[in-house]
Amino acid sequence: MTSRAPTVGFDLDMTLIDSRPGIKEAYLALSAETGTYIDADLAISRLGPPLEEELRNWFPAERIQEMGDRYREIYPTYAIAPTLAMPGAREAVAAVRSHGGRAIVVTAKHEPNAKLHLAHLGIEADAVIGWLWAEAKAEALREHDAAVYVGDHTGDVRGARTAGALSVAVATGPCDAAELRAAGADVVLSDLTEFPAWLDGYVANAA
Repeated sequence: MTSRAPTVGFDLDMTLIDSRPGIKEAYLALSAETGTYIDADLAISRLGPPLEEELRNWFPAERIQEMGDRYREIYPTYAIAPTLAMPGAREAVAAVRSHGGRAIVVTAKHEPNAKLHLAHLGIEADAVIGWLWAEAKAEALREHDAAVYVGDHTGDVRGARTAGALSVAVATGPCDAAELRAAGADVVLSDLTEFPAWLDGYVANAA
């Protein structure tokens, strides 16, 4: 990797995509199918951690794996179409490419569903790595030699720091700017619309 062509990692939910409407529909469908109450509005207010952590609030331990598998199975039917790109998402990825860099997505989401979201929204990543949360995201960030990781959750900050990457946080998810700074984010942006200008400065200073 050269300073002029950084690899930048992006989180998915609430960083590149606003998946709340789709995830809400998927939870409501799972609730209707199983007859188990799920407060979908509450669930989508705390996106970030792996699915199983949320399901533990609604199902007994012995059903978590089964319900997780079923949720991921029905997810494409309910969650892809309602999901929107976050403001500035496409431009942020394009900004990385404009500097000759690679844009990768590292997410806790089921990888096939992550790829469906990106394809549906026309956001092209150089690599998509799923099933990684918080510090575990460092595995993919190191493998792809990512210099920067952009995310909306304190878990994303921990993943970046574990990988030795610069943590750029966007206050578009469940964690506000103060929480992200307290977790150790190197840079906190309001949203991805501020990212291209930041990246221009970062690349210029690294050159």
